[in-house]
Amino acid sequence: MTAGHQTLALVLFSTFIAVTLGITTWVSRHRHGSAEEFYAGGRLFSPMENGFAIAGDYMSAASFLGISGLIALFGYDGLLYSVGFLVAWLVVLFLVAELVRNCGRFTLADVVAARMSERPVRIAAGTASVTVSVLYLVAQMVGAGSLVGLLLGDSGTAARTLTVVAVGALMVVYVTFGGMRATTWIQIVKAVLLMGGAVALTVLVLLRFHGDFGLLLTSAAERSGHGERFLGPGLKYGGDWTARIDFMSLGLALVLGTAGLPHILSRFYTVPTARAARRSVVWAIGLIGGFYLMTIVLGFGAAALVGPAAVRASHASGNTAVPLLAADLGGGAESTGGAVLFALVAAIAFATILAVVAGITLASSASVAHDLYASLRRRRARARSEVAVARIAAVGIGAVAIALGLLAQDLNVAFLVGLAFAVAASANLPVLLYSLFWSRFTTRGAVWSVYGGLVPAVLLVVLSPVVSGSPDALFPGADFQCFPLQNPGLVSIPLGFLAGWLGAVASSEEPDAAKHAETEVRSLTGAGAV
Repeated sequence: MTAGHQTLALVLFSTFIAVTLGITTWVSRHRHGSAEEFYAGGRLFSPMENGFAIAGDYMSAASFLGISGLIALFGYDGLLYSVGFLVAWLVVLFLVAELVRNCGRFTLADVVAARMSERPVRIAAGTASVTVSVLYLVAQMVGAGSLVGLLLGDSGTAARTLTVVAVGALMVVYVTFGGMRATTWIQIVKAVLLMGGAVALTVLVLLRFHGDFGLLLTSAAERSGHGERFLGPGLKYGGDWTARIDFMSLGLALVLGTAGLPHILSRFYTVPTARAARRSVVWAIGLIGGFYLMTIVLGFGAAALVGPAAVRASHASGNTAVPLLAADLGGGAESTGGAVLFALVAAIAFATILAVVAGITLASSASVAHDLYASLRRRRARARSEVAVARIAAVGIGAVAIALGLLAQDLNVAFLVGLAFAVAASANLPVLLYSLFWSRFTTRGAVWSVYGGLVPAVLLVVLSPVVSGSPDALFPGADFQCFPLQNPGLVSIPLGFLAGWLGAVASSEEPDAAKHAETEVRSLTGAGAV
């Protein structure tokens, strides 16, 4: 891109940053400083507003950049991410949304601690939530680095490093000064921008092929170099039995992981009632479903118009497929139309990353303050001190995410999010479902369930080809791989459920039937909900 075109993109970046900082400043002047205000935005958002915010929180860099890139490189196999991310919301709608809103206050640990001994449960759930959030943050950081590196024409480490640090600093500012209310409005603005950009690109791709989706698929297959194999399963996950099992592991993690993501669960507390939470999810499903259908068109459009070779040359994992497609649709990177469209898409993708990292950082800092700090200092912890700790925690979490984001710069962002989903499904979902539905669940069962899913998931990732033993690993020069799957979900998710069951049946603690009955009535009716 020319210097003038780069300037245009940077102006659009700066405009969005200025708007979001303006929202944060405005909110910070009108906040009350209470925990409910900081963690849940005062519970004042409507179902539609919260639905847009959920969609903005969920449609991350993995969705916009990573999934489209995987489809452009691997065709049909890349669709697994779109399908998995969308189907997961049915689990959220039918099993989680209303019940979590009725039983909790700010975090996942509130739901579990309602009928257990608070301190050990909060420490375990808080640790798991922070781990999941940091993994998810790393994916967004990688997406930001890839995007700005492409924009500046510098794929080296310097530009990406500066970008990762800048995104980390901005997310700390959003959370520290704006809390949940500012984060929610940033996510709403981002959702509108992202849907508008995706619709525009989808229409342009279909117009290029005269509205014939079949012609689009055929052209993508021809350009891919794989022919008809590009449109069928197996290009990425069909090589051997290990790859096929990895495919099943990833699918399981994607479908079950959403219901355990801390930043998604925290969004149900920003509305006044459980009914509003359910309606929020309906709004979110409509927006997210439409978006993932468009990623299919964008992914195959990038394969047909840009070509997998050009996409891979720009970024080995395909994270830059959509910006390259935008430039092509506008007439090429050297043309004014192509540069303008590229700049718009790059700005939207950057807005996507900033909004998502703000939501994740807020959820993880809430877990540190409301669960970990309040448990360790339970007698002296007050709402205001919790909020102060949450702001400090946001800085620490931002620093950790920046460091890990710099290490993982060459990995696909959708793939990284798949790891976060696996950890969430292993550590958070089993304890949540047991707490809501099993009358004989105990404190030991809850603690064992969290650690029994969290520790194997993290350990298996460390021992997998993601970290060592392959050219695309975090440490390609090392080789301590002894677990063949790239995603641990198929092993770690059942272990989380098994550990919870073993802990409960082996516990000497008698299940509290009265507390379970109280939790059941509260979860189903909302009686006594905050």
